[in-house]
Amino acid sequence: MELVHVLHMNGGLRETSYANNSLVQRRVILLTSPIREEAISELYSSRIIKGKLCVAELGCSSGPNALFVATEIVKTVDKICQKYGYSLPEFQIQLNDLPGNDFNSIFQSSLPSFQAELFPVLQEVGCPNHCFVSGVPGTFYGRLFAAKTLHFVHSSYSLMWLSKVPEGLEKNKENIYMASKSPVQVIKAYYEQFQIDFSTFLRCRSVEVVSGGRMVLTILGRKSEDAASTKKYCYIWDLMALSLQHMVSEGVIEKEKLESFNIPQYTPSPEEVKNEVEKEGSFTISRLEYSEITWAACGPGPEPNNNDASDYLAQCMRSVTEPLLVNHFGQLVIDQLFQIYSKILSQHISDEDAKFSNVTVSLTRRSEQPPSA
Repeated sequence: MELVHVLHMNGGLRETSYANNSLVQRRVILLTSPIREEAISELYSSRIIKGKLCVAELGCSSGPNALFVATEIVKTVDKICQKYGYSLPEFQIQLNDLPGNDFNSIFQSSLPSFQAELFPVLQEVGCPNHCFVSGVPGTFYGRLFAAKTLHFVHSSYSLMWLSKVPEGLEKNKENIYMASKSPVQVIKAYYEQFQIDFSTFLRCRSVEVVSGGRMVLTILGRKSEDAASTKKYCYIWDLMALSLQHMVSEGVIEKEKLESFNIPQYTPSPEEVKNEVEKEGSFTISRLEYSEITWAACGPGPEPNNNDASDYLAQCMRSVTEPLLVNHFGQLVIDQLFQIYSKILSQHISDEDAKFSNVTVSLTRRSEQPPSA
């Protein structure tokens, strides 16, 4: 089955849903809030907004995070308009993800909360009906919107997912991702697929974003230039591979099944992101930032203990990977797999390398040069 049909987060509102297990992603969104606020302020100072602000949230998934940034943007724009005496624009919020995403739960559960939170803000300035939300299913590695219609594009923790599993991974035995013991050609295959996909993404958005428009993209990444040199950047997948290997040793999973499974993801360095942006050429880099969140800080509550954090992190990873795992290994092994995974995580969650690393880039669409006479 093609990746586009199985790469989606767990839908609904059940215990293992993404909606109930996306606190890690929320914390990353909060961490990068100043970068978005700066981009929106600069967008407004350029005076290219003429009565309507078109925003695209790419890889929105479902749950409360789907409209979190949109809420933030409306409030930021309202403050700017009040400060400078501008009229509040109409907001067109377009939520994108792959067709398997649970769009229904967004519009049934998240949208009413979004509208309730923003109604007082919009009502105060006499614009209660100034916000329109729509869903746009499809891959962001292709065109999604009409040319020159977007003013602001946001994506968080989505662009590390590749359009497909790279070719040439046959020698990546027992690893499910890039690892310190992966052959050089495996690392190269992952990197080349990232280059193809990210340049395609930039090229498609260059058509859709207006001149002077902005994009803020946060990608699960790494600091080191060597993709497999430092344990922490692959650690979360190394421990899942260890869990799967344990199930192979118990005869629950066939060895051949494990050896043919690879995660379609690449965690780029800031320099790799910069290189692709400069190579494609349609955007300038306004900011390029690196940040980290420890696994131990990923549990619920202000000061989660290690057991809470490991249990929550296992649930978070299940909400993200279950459809992929079920497609390859079947549904019957999933509960046992994540019980093992949670125990392994609890043994490693205090390790200094146990961190999520993030690369955030703020981009501005270059002005198009008129054709020479």
